[in-house]
Amino acid sequence: MPILNLTLSTPTNNASADQSQRAAAILLRLTHDILHKAQPLTSIAISHVPQQHWYIGEQSLAQQEKASFFLDIKITDETNTAIDKAAYIKAVFEEMAGLLGPLHEVSYVHIDDARPAAWGYGGLTQQYRAVKKMEQAA
Repeated sequence: MPILNLTLSTPTNNASADQSQRAAAILLRLTHDILHKAQPLTSIAISHVPQQHWYIGEQSLAQQEKASFFLDIKITDETNTAIDKAAYIKAVFEEMAGLLGPLHEVSYVHIDDARPAAWGYGGLTQQYRAVKKMEQAA
């Protein structure tokens, strides 16, 4: 049940629905295949920032003729290993380079391990869901 917030640099003020759809498909696949998260419970929000408004150092991405992205993904703490996370970060960077073109190295993936008692969906915490699942298995 992760939530992903993706910010993409775009060449103009016009965000591309097709680009967003392709980015969502990439993230849905990688999040399922590498982090083993259920696709029906994966939520992805995508925003776009024009390259002339995205700065790395003193120059905009437009000036540097590069693209960038920032992915912030929240997952339940201790549901993935450090190896899973490293593989995910690498794969996301590679796939975003394929989608966006030449990427600035300073493009980020932040995996936020949220405590199970501190977040959830549908009005229930992840901790509550885990306890109920264990009770039903017993």
